[in-house]
Amino acid sequence: MLNIGITGSSGFIGKHLVNTLNLNKKINLFTIDKDNYNNKEKLKSFVKDCNVIIHLSSLNRHEDGKTLFDKNIEIVKKLINALNDSKSNSHVIFSSSIQENSNNSYGKSKKKSGLLLEDWANSSDGKVTSLTIPNVFGPFGKPFYNSVVATFCYQLAEGETPSIDSDNELKLIYVGELIDNILHIIESQRTDKVFSKSSFIRLPILPTNKIKVSKILNKLKRFKALYLDNAIIPDLTQGFDKNLFNTFLCYLDHKSLFPYNLKLNTDKRGSFVETMKFNSSGQVSFSTTKPGITRGNHYHTRKFERFAVIEGKALIQLRKIGSNKIYNFTLNGETPSFVDMPIWFTHNIKNIGTANLLTLFWINETFDEKDPDTYFEKV
Repeated sequence: MLNIGITGSSGFIGKHLVNTLNLNKKINLFTIDKDNYNNKEKLKSFVKDCNVIIHLSSLNRHEDGKTLFDKNIEIVKKLINALNDSKSNSHVIFSSSIQENSNNSYGKSKKKSGLLLEDWANSSDGKVTSLTIPNVFGPFGKPFYNSVVATFCYQLAEGETPSIDSDNELKLIYVGELIDNILHIIESQRTDKVFSKSSFIRLPILPTNKIKVSKILNKLKRFKALYLDNAIIPDLTQGFDKNLFNTFLCYLDHKSLFPYNLKLNTDKRGSFVETMKFNSSGQVSFSTTKPGITRGNHYHTRKFERFAVIEGKALIQLRKIGSNKIYNFTLNGETPSFVDMPIWFTHNIKNIGTANLLTLFWINETFDEKDPDTYFEKV
């Protein structure tokens, strides 16, 4: 078993890393909150338990630049002191930034922190990998703090009008792609051969997209027009668009948006309902469910789904991973409607009627039994 510790586990990247590592049964995961981090003995105990420490804890923004710089240096010095006190030879993976050579307090603090960790690695048996990380976006980022993508998604979801201060080209990486990079680094650097020439490695994390701020906003506006205004699923065939759309979904008010009622057209011939409109590839399927039976209790990390109840009565439940808040939606085939399943939300559907339940499903990729992206957890 590999013991991995994470500082800053309650932050944007930290939460995604925790959720992903929890899926790996070969890893013992350790986290430390702010209060315990500031407790010398508890931080020392945390460090002592870990083979690998992923150091994410830092202050991203503050109205006073000196306070931001000093706080980030204080954070890394406390970690180094704990490493020394415990005589740790852990592999420390440090989240630096492409801003480390910029003339701002955040960038300067990242550069200085990296130098301090390099000094520790050179004077101990420890190892450090400093990751130069581009701008990160993804679900559950904090608006006005983590990224402009989070801010735009929040504003559009709230009916606000986003503005652009500076239309720069951004170097972006999706948070899931960053996590994949980190996991690969952990696995590939488990042997001492990697550190045979130096105990400190500086490793750039390459952006997966370069895009102007205005183009990001235009894409998100199009998502809003298609999805919120017309219930049309946009084209998700390109990886960046899929990741951006999955991010956008997580800022919506699911309780007020769903169930989304479909138009029921009825005449002497019977009824006709347009159930799903999409500009994307994917897979359509249906299921029948007997009374009292529940399907699901699982979640996806990249797949987006739509459940449309065509006949019968159903209860659909959603819960964000890491949260106790449950969303309950009652759907009835007499008034056909659907609920969408965002990524990282465990979900189920139960037949609460007396007859068979008929449900139509759409998902944005075809099923691959070798890579199902399906993880079981009760709502």
